Amino acid sequence: MESVQAIKQRFGIIGNNLKLNRAIEKAIQVAPTDISVLVTGESGVGKEAIPKIIHSLSHRKHGKFIAVNCGAIPEGTIDSELFGHEKGAFTGATQTRSGYFEEADGGTIFLDEVGELPLTTQVRLLRVLENGEFLKVGSSKVQKTDVRIVAATNIDMFDAIDKGKFREDLYYRLSTVEIHLPPLRERKEDIHLLFRKFASDFAQKYKMPTIKLDEQAVALLNKYRWSGNIRQLRNIAEQISVLEQERQISLETLRGYLPDAGTNLPAVIKTSKSESDFSSEREILYKILFDMKGDLHDLKKLTMELMKEGNAEKVQKENQTLIKKIYGEEDTIEYDPEVEEEDIPLEILQLEQHKEIPESLLPIQEDKYHFAEEIEEEETLSLQDKELELIKKALQRNKGKRKAAANELGISERTLYRKIKQYDL
Repeated sequence: MESVQAIKQRFGIIGNNLKLNRAIEKAIQVAPTDISVLVTGESGVGKEAIPKIIHSLSHRKHGKFIAVNCGAIPEGTIDSELFGHEKGAFTGATQTRSGYFEEADGGTIFLDEVGELPLTTQVRLLRVLENGEFLKVGSSKVQKTDVRIVAATNIDMFDAIDKGKFREDLYYRLSTVEIHLPPLRERKEDIHLLFRKFASDFAQKYKMPTIKLDEQAVALLNKYRWSGNIRQLRNIAEQISVLEQERQISLETLRGYLPDAGTNLPAVIKTSKSESDFSSEREILYKILFDMKGDLHDLKKLTMELMKEGNAEKVQKENQTLIKKIYGEEDTIEYDPEVEEEDIPLEILQLEQHKEIPESLLPIQEDKYHFAEEIEEEETLSLQDKELELIKKALQRNKGKRKAAANELGISERTLYRKIKQYDL
């Protein structure tokens, strides 16, 4: 059995990452058997190397090795490509044709992007895996084939199964052994090695000096996310080799070739708050609530006193002043009865619509009511609670349509929008 290092040299695999070495070890161990293998990993990680290793170390190494990109074959012709067809089976079938499974008899067939197979083709493939039998398109004669199937995919197979795009029984037949190749961002120790290898190859290909990165550029190279993995790294090395006249590559030069270099780097995210953070937030919230309670109490007291005197216009002006204080609006706004009524709490606006005055706003009678300053603390917050309840009911009745709800409440849409933000509805 060949060593991992020997296999790397033989197939030109660069890197010393432990996950990469483990994947190669699994390929070496499974190669002498006829077990089906599923290679998983993101696009561009080099999954095509694993089937070649398995085939070359198996007893089928003298047979054919056929690689098929399932995602590149149209759905209407993929059955014919894989299993062949009889003459006259469909329009354009002028002669009998052998498929890949027939041609690869005694060898290995590599199904890349197997997750893209149509469901009807998946049924045919399952039959081949179970007993080696298949039918050509347009034929009723069962044929046998002896092939080793190695498949690869870059999609989440369990997600595809949940969505009904891939058969669960076929997945388990294909993945008797699963080999996962890690993305390049998990192989940081290999990134610069790979870049140097690609730079050397392109220098020979284009007959020019090899490019080299300075220390800061190497640091950026290792921090970058590399969503396209090895394929993207190779393309970047080729671009720089061809386009840059200066062969010593700086940080700024490299940054110009990396898309979103400022935003595609790993970020340190604070996932939890300390106790002091929560404590300070609570204190601020309590202070705001107490201030609001006091302001509402003053508003209610002042409203009752002014209505008792019968000065409605003065009520509106004084209410506006307090509303500005509560909601933090600038004092430079000029008073306009038609505009400023938007800023009056809903309960006061209801007076104009229904011509009713709640008992809490009626003039105080000595024999029946206590003075405002003697009202319980719970009542000082009732104005805000009722306002919130009215807004919720109006939005529910109008199915979330702000304009209709605002008309029903008798306020402007702008004011309703501000209230929705205020109460976080």
